[in-house]
Amino acid sequence: MDECTSEAFAGHELLTVIGRRLSLGEPAPAFCLDYLDLVDLAVRTVGLADSAGMVRLLNVVNSLNRPLCQHVTRRWESLCTDLPLAACIYTISVDPPQIQASWQESAGIMHQLLSATCCEQFGQDYGVWLKEWQQLARAVFVIDRGGCLAYVEYLADQDREPDYDAAMQAIQQAAKEELPG
Repeated sequence: MDECTSEAFAGHELLTVIGRRLSLGEPAPAFCLDYLDLVDLAVRTVGLADSAGMVRLLNVVNSLNRPLCQHVTRRWESLCTDLPLAACIYTISVDPPQIQASWQESAGIMHQLLSATCCEQFGQDYGVWLKEWQQLARAVFVIDRGGCLAYVEYLADQDREPDYDAAMQAIQQAAKEELPG
């Protein structure tokens, strides 16, 4: 597994990222992550394949305990109204599903929050696992309707916001493209 200490930092702290950086056009790695179903309060699993045929934006954050991660998640929520019908947003962190659901409810977030707390593999597969923090490095991925990466943004500075406009443009473009096959 690749390890790199020059791809992420917070302030003056250099962080070791484990996993290979993904590139535009390659297939998005499959995943199965947990969420708390607010209807019956049961933890359920959702996979990338469950939203096949849609354009997906993965907003990857360290933890919803961090104010910047909360701000970014709220910002993506505010942009949901600008999404094409065949697009959705997932916010992914290592927070347990119960913590995510509690924050989601108090913050009025409607898009799906997914927990990688039991799945370090997600962080490694997407090149975002922070060894020192045992959390995910901040990143944004847009996955087209055919399951390939249409946009990739790794945020080296864990205290910086993503390029919302560029990601939204990638979503709009991917939504216009025909499904392969």
